[in-house]
Amino acid sequence: MDQKIINLFDEYTHKPLKREVFLAKLSKLAGGTAAALAILPMLEGNYAMANQVSVQDADLLMEDISYPSKNCTMKGYLVQPKLSKGKLGAVLVIHENRGLTPHIKDVTRRIAKAGYIALGIDALSPFGGTPVNEDEGRALFAKLDAVQNLENIKSGLDYLRGLKNSNKKTGVVGFCWGGGMVNSMAVMDSELTAAVAYYGRQAEVADVPKIKAKLMLQYAGLDERINAGIPAFEEALKANKKDYQIFVYEGAQHAFNNDSSPARYNAEVAKLAWTRTMGLFDQTLK
Repeated sequence: MDQKIINLFDEYTHKPLKREVFLAKLSKLAGGTAAALAILPMLEGNYAMANQVSVQDADLLMEDISYPSKNCTMKGYLVQPKLSKGKLGAVLVIHENRGLTPHIKDVTRRIAKAGYIALGIDALSPFGGTPVNEDEGRALFAKLDAVQNLENIKSGLDYLRGLKNSNKKTGVVGFCWGGGMVNSMAVMDSELTAAVAYYGRQAEVADVPKIKAKLMLQYAGLDERINAGIPAFEEALKANKKDYQIFVYEGAQHAFNNDSSPARYNAEVAKLAWTRTMGLFDQTLK
């Protein structure tokens, strides 16, 4: 697909553009309304495709939960192995700027399937949770109070540590908006063990000394908007002798892990990045 179309969709989802403006620009790039409507499903995706671990998986316990945070009642999707020996490490999963979608719930199940307690947090809980309409969901992110949002996300890590079957070792993984929140949690939470940020906004250079967790930073080679922040962040990580790894996957698009979005999903890169992600959790959370 033409990179200009991918870039337009990125602008639509992150700026964001109004839908009618996006569709008008897409029609112009695609050569007409009919062509634009044919391309649109490849951009917006199909959640039926993103179901690597079934919601009927007999090995997992899955439940929608709520718990109190400092600012509101938080919602989430808690998944854990049905049968386990001893206490388990726990992973907080932070969604993209669409909210707690079926794709992110599937990612949460994948982590639980690997033997961890996994919580897909809903950062839109202050508004009652993630709406079905993605445009409505994206608009809500701009309304989040920045300080309260960080407190709410950290409450998910605190919740996981408080579970009776938790070994108190916690990891966090996030994508896009959630990747930025991963870096924020690494700064904010001194108890965090491991953090994996997929194509997420970097932490402020001045905050890098606060980071205690092992970091894994995964970037898409074609993601110029996010990648512009890599050099300064890496320089600060090196200067402060932090334990980190950076991987830039050349030719990959922003959101390469999202298998519900065929225009940007890269199966080969997603598999490699996921193997590295789980490798870090296996090394640090067990």
